[in-house]
Amino acid sequence: MTQLEARPQAGDKVRGVNVTGDVGGVRDKGLGGDSVGLMGSAVIGISTVAPVYCLTSTLGSTAGEVGVQMPAVFLAGFLPMLLVAFAYRELNRAMPDCGTSFTWTVKAFGPRLGWMCGWGLVIATIIVLSNLAGVATSYFWLLAGEISGNASIAALDDSKAVHIVTCLALIAVATAISYRGMTATKGVQYALVGLQLVVLAVFVTMAFQKVGSGDFAATSLDFSWSWLNPFAIQSFSAFTAGLSLAIFVYWGWDACLTANEETTGSAKTPGRAALVTMAVLVGTYLATAIAAQLVVGSGDTGLGLANPETSDNVFAALAGPVMGPGLGILLFVAVLASAVASLQTTFIPVARTVLAMSAYEALPSSFSRVHPRFKTPGLATVVAGVATGVFYTVMTLVSEHVLVDTIYALGLMICFYYALTAFACVWYFRHELLLSARDFVFKGLCPALGGTLLTAVFGKTLYDMWDPAYGSGSAVFGVGSVFVIAVGLLLLGVLIMLAMQRRSPAFFRGEVLTKETPALVVAD
Repeated sequence: MTQLEARPQAGDKVRGVNVTGDVGGVRDKGLGGDSVGLMGSAVIGISTVAPVYCLTSTLGSTAGEVGVQMPAVFLAGFLPMLLVAFAYRELNRAMPDCGTSFTWTVKAFGPRLGWMCGWGLVIATIIVLSNLAGVATSYFWLLAGEISGNASIAALDDSKAVHIVTCLALIAVATAISYRGMTATKGVQYALVGLQLVVLAVFVTMAFQKVGSGDFAATSLDFSWSWLNPFAIQSFSAFTAGLSLAIFVYWGWDACLTANEETTGSAKTPGRAALVTMAVLVGTYLATAIAAQLVVGSGDTGLGLANPETSDNVFAALAGPVMGPGLGILLFVAVLASAVASLQTTFIPVARTVLAMSAYEALPSSFSRVHPRFKTPGLATVVAGVATGVFYTVMTLVSEHVLVDTIYALGLMICFYYALTAFACVWYFRHELLLSARDFVFKGLCPALGGTLLTAVFGKTLYDMWDPAYGSGSAVFGVGSVFVIAVGLLLLGVLIMLAMQRRSPAFFRGEVLTKETPALVVAD
């Protein structure tokens, strides 16, 4: 008598044959296994998101778009991320592979769409790395000026030469730490993430304490449950603009999945860590958003969150008034720590995606080299660091407007590869969706809804980008420069893919990483 059992996993025995990580074409890449547990994996996910940096850069702009419904938008942005996180969890349980979105999309839809999904992740990460390095540099000199009490030191950041040199130094340090492996990365991250969360807790506590005080009476607001109602937002365009920002503040949680081959219990731990990361983030964002709105309001004057003079760096404006001159400096330290921590951990997904693409012959084989001592994708990590430094330097020297517009283009890349991964989950498990209620919900319904929501945001963002007013306000032949950059980066990926197709035809014929769903194991 026979029965259907689960797919084989690495380390399992199927009919006496040991599964070594080459199930259905998925390969072992020689990374250091059992380097990170559940807590360390969740810390890496939180660190990559950079919650303090995200909050200081988006609280004001989100309030400017949706007013007091800012907390509702953070909740709305959490929904598609949570739904996609279920897709990541289920795919990881079946195929714990460091290529994540790339590998899974190839398995579901074939090599070309999978290659473009991997490209979307890589180019989005390079953009984020360059932005994080720039923010960390600015806060380094700002903090140095605050500590020394010397405005001329803070003003050093205004020099392009000083700014670029400092930025490149930070990128080099972050690359070196990531190069040395997950153990080194994990140790640094515990301290930096802990610092961020503690300082945010202090800020929230002190903000609640000062609600209605004489210093903030003119701008403080009384709490209303309508703040959590996304349907109270006045227009759909305002909602989608706010939602794009909210999706950005959650981006990066999947870093803990790209470290799955180095995680203890690689089939289950990374998925659990992703859900823990999401829970910590949504709780942190809601508490901080409500506290900030209570104490200073969401207006566009004074300390109001939507004041255009301070909306791009809210914590710099609120640190002193809310926490006082002594403790306020901790908020500057937290923003710097957030950017530096994320700069370091964001190398994890890009390096491991490049490693996987190389291991499956979708990129040159040299990128598949793993350091014999540190068990990390050494060359891929170094190349990612060099690419980040070159990208940021060129963009800074060419035009500040171009640099700003590349950041605006980031949202399109995020929606692109997250949505593809969500739909890949539905298609990959299509034969199992009716086996149980759990399979239907977590392998079908949730990923499909998440992918659909992100596809809608992708389409609306692409439409808005056509307008030259989107982003920095610059245009190329009458078309918004953000649209040109976003679509241009995707087309660049197509060109590189076509070049690789000539160099590595086996991968693109589906002979290396097979498209077919692995058959269920039939046991006697």
